[in-house]
Parts: sequence; C-alpha cells; structure tokens
Amino acid sequence: MAIGALTPEMSDETPSEALIEFPDNRLLIDLCGEFDRNLALIEQKLDVQIVRRGNQLAVMGEEASRKQAVAVLEALYARLEAGKTLEQGDLDRELRMGRSEAGTGVRPGDQLEMFTGGKVEIHTRKKVVEPRTDAQKGYVKSLFENELAFGIGPAGTGKTYLAVAVGVSMFIGGHVDRIILSRPAVEAGERLGFLPGDMKEKVDPYMQPLYDALNDFLPGKQLSKLMEEKKIEIAPLAFMRGRTLSNAFVVLDEAQNATTMQMKMFLTRLGEGSRMVITGDRSQVDLPRGVPSGLADAERLLGNVNGIGFNYFTSKDVVRHPLVAAIIEAYEKDSA
Repeated sequence: MAIGALTPEMSDETPSEALIEFPDNRLLIDLCGEFDRNLALIEQKLDVQIVRRGNQLAVMGEEASRKQAVAVLEALYARLEAGKTLEQGDLDRELRMGRSEAGTGVRPGDQLEMFTGGKVEIHTRKKVVEPRTDAQKGYVKSLFENELAFGIGPAGTGKTYLAVAVGVSMFIGGHVDRIILSRPAVEAGERLGFLPGDMKEKVDPYMQPLYDALNDFLPGKQLSKLMEEKKIEIAPLAFMRGRTLSNAFVVLDEAQNATTMQMKMFLTRLGEGSRMVITGDRSQVDLPRGVPSGLADAERLLGNVNGIGFNYFTSKDVVRHPLVAAIIEAYEKDSA
C-alpha cells in the first residue's frame, strides 16, 4: 500500500488531525511542490493546516475539510506513483472534483466505459486531458453519448478545448475519418478593415484558437500532414454551405455569432457516422444590433429533441486564471 492514513484512534494524534505516510520521499517532494506551494494551495482552498514531519504529512482542521484534503493528497500521490507529472491543472482538478476511484485511465476506443469508474481521461497524441469540474465531466460524457451536443457557458470553461480533445481522441481511435473545425468569421466589437493575403491568410486570424487547441494534442508535423490530406479541416462557417459531413467529428465554435440561418445551415450538414458539437457564450454576441443569435434560437427550438445534449457551464467551471472567474461573476452581477 502506497499510503497509510491513520485515524486518531490509531495514533497519538489529536482528534482534529490526520496523519498520512508517503513511502517515497522523492515523490513527496514533487507532491509538496516548490516551496510547498501545492500544500499552501490545498490549505487555502480547504481551510486546513498541513505540517510535514519527515515522510509524513499531518493534516489538521475540521473533519470534513480534513477528509477532503487527505483524499486530494492521496489522489495526487497516486498520480505521481503512476509516473505522471503533477501540474497546477491537476491540483486544481482534484480540488474541484475530489478523489476518484483508483484507475489508470482508458484508451480512446473505450468511450463510455470510462464513466463507469475511475478517472475520465481523453487520450491524444501529445497529452492526456482530464475534466476538472463535474460540469466538464458531464460535457465530455455528452460528447461521447450524443451525435449532436451543445456546450454553452462563459469563456475559460473548456468548451472548445475539450471538444477538440474528444475529436482528436475519436480520430486516432478510428471512430471518425476526419475532424472539421469551424467558427463564424465575425470581428469582436472592432473593425479590422481589409486583411492582406489570400483567402487562407485572411481567415486564419479568426481560426487561431482552433489551431492552438490542435497544437496541444497533435505533434506539429503530424498536424501539418493531416491538414494537407484534408483529414483535419479548419474553415469559416460560411464555407460549410452545400456540404454533407459524413464520418466526421465536427465542431462549431463561437456559435453565438452565427445567425439563425447560418445555424440551421450548419446543423443540417450532419451526415452518417458523424458527431457534431456546438459551443458558444451567450454573453459575447458580436453580431450587428438587431440580428438574433442562432445559438439562442437553437436552444429554444431543439431543447426537447431526443438525442441532442445541452450542457451548461458557469463561472465556477472557469479553469483559466482565478481572476477570470471573478471578472465573469462581476459582469454577470452587473447585467443582472
């Protein structure tokens, strides 16, 4: 057993203290982090005190907080024992979701089996992606369960990132033949004028967030080759008209900036063997005044259609800098 957590009755501890023993001091150093910053974050988030005693950590605080802190520490140490790295995002995930049942993850082809127990892991060529909140976990499950799924919520909640990760996972697992990523080429509240270059150079600035996500999951040379072979396509929404997208994983990003007609056009592109994901943020509509958002209409019209999943995020699901969540909450409060 890698970790032994002693109850107060089993030791000379006070009733408000739990003692955890870690057999590998090198992994314990990684667990604590540079200047014990990981322990400091756990203390801050869970309102506990953690004291290091050799190869042991003493956790002090209220019982519920103490148990949660012990579970987080055990899960993070188990991750290190499995040979995985421990980054800020991993710590954030454990603090948000608590300890999962022990498991080493799943292959892309396992799909919904990953939700029957163990950690939810999306495997790509470059990294393993794990949902950090319950809403994100439900969203990933919806992407595997439904042929058409919506992810709606504020910026920084991982809507596009997780959708692209699932798309890459399903592609390398052989479940789809290609990945198609699209978004409306709408300027965010400012006019940029005419852009130089050919068509690709003109639209690439609008598509950059999709390129960024793909670069996180696929090696550069492989990504370039797949794009040359049209196995991965990134194109503006206007380029989707007239196409039938079969055996593809299709993502429409920033869908709040699609008009009603564009949204209808895009949704009706869905072909045999395909999956489609629509992501958007209702608070960031950049359409001209008086032009209704196609995302809002799709919510209204399709909310009760079987086989379509609607997944919602709040500021609590923001996984960027903590200030982003505070900024979103401030704007939401003001608009309310």
